[in-house]
Amino acid sequence: MKRYLVLEDGNIYPGQAFGANASSLGELVFSTGMSGYQESITDQSYNGEILMFTYPLIGNYGINPDDFESNAPTVKGIVVHELARRSNNWRMNTSLDEFLQKNQIPGISGIDTRAVTRHIRTKGAMKATLVDEVTDTTVSDLRRVDLRQDQVEVSSTDEAYAIPATGKKVVVVDFGLKYSIIRELKKRNCNLVVVPAKTDAKTILDLNPDGVMLTNGPGDPKDVDVLEMIQEVEKHVPMFGICLGHQLFSLANGADTFKMKFGHRGFNHPVRELSSGRIDFTSQNHGYAVDSESLVGTNLTVTHEEINDHTVEGVQHEIYPAFSVQFHPDAAPGPHDADYIFDKFINLMEQNAKEKVAHEEN
Repeated sequence: MKRYLVLEDGNIYPGQAFGANASSLGELVFSTGMSGYQESITDQSYNGEILMFTYPLIGNYGINPDDFESNAPTVKGIVVHELARRSNNWRMNTSLDEFLQKNQIPGISGIDTRAVTRHIRTKGAMKATLVDEVTDTTVSDLRRVDLRQDQVEVSSTDEAYAIPATGKKVVVVDFGLKYSIIRELKKRNCNLVVVPAKTDAKTILDLNPDGVMLTNGPGDPKDVDVLEMIQEVEKHVPMFGICLGHQLFSLANGADTFKMKFGHRGFNHPVRELSSGRIDFTSQNHGYAVDSESLVGTNLTVTHEEINDHTVEGVQHEIYPAFSVQFHPDAAPGPHDADYIFDKFINLMEQNAKEKVAHEEN
């Protein structure tokens, strides 16, 4: 069955329908990953977006029960060059096509994703729609649509829940977390309490945590009303932010953010640690970044930068035991070059606990 990818600038790309028998609209973005499509599709950071994969063949190993990054995907559509006719992997329990049908997500194949990606890189990410029929008003209707919404509210947990262990107690503020973040913290025996995005500082501090994690999530960081919470909590316990959490942490400390032309999405992004010169290849998924010039005069120091475009990839607070990174040290999908960042968080909590004991003894 025919399906069309229509961009707000009037470009129309015909292809073949798969997934749900439905239309959708969202911001069209591209990911450069060669695998890991299941993790990407279930990553809540893609909430509200039509996700295009640059790798030419997608779906060849199906969908399995182990590689989900959230309970239910909120991506608006999938664009691929070629959908695998047959899926085969010993872990799979369904195909990509069947998975998208079940979750009411439309897809389109037969698209020259290389050409569309080059177009997006030139013109920037833009609104798009997947439809089975193009009418005289399809483009004009798309241009009038306002995509802004509280995407974090959709992606965050509604209620707090615990994942008990015997190590450091970490409150995880869920803006649309990836399960891989939880897995990395559990590897380090952290005693976790996951709380909704809009939990206030008093509620978090009353849980008596050793540290607080600000997770990844979707949308514009300026739409998320949590800056006062961050400003209060960072005074009392170590804090670690990832992706959206990094942007929110920076905003709370006086920096500014901006919308990127087409963002960073994939897991081949080289990042340099400025203090050591160490270079890690990282997994990333974001359309906003921290403005480096806005950091002047704040209490934040840049710790990491993206090698290709020199955007800010990490900051450290100069007074409080708090830091953040723009990339995903948890990977999933992607290389695990940067998973040592989680150890840095553990060490920060341990050092803070020692200093607290020494202060009380004095």
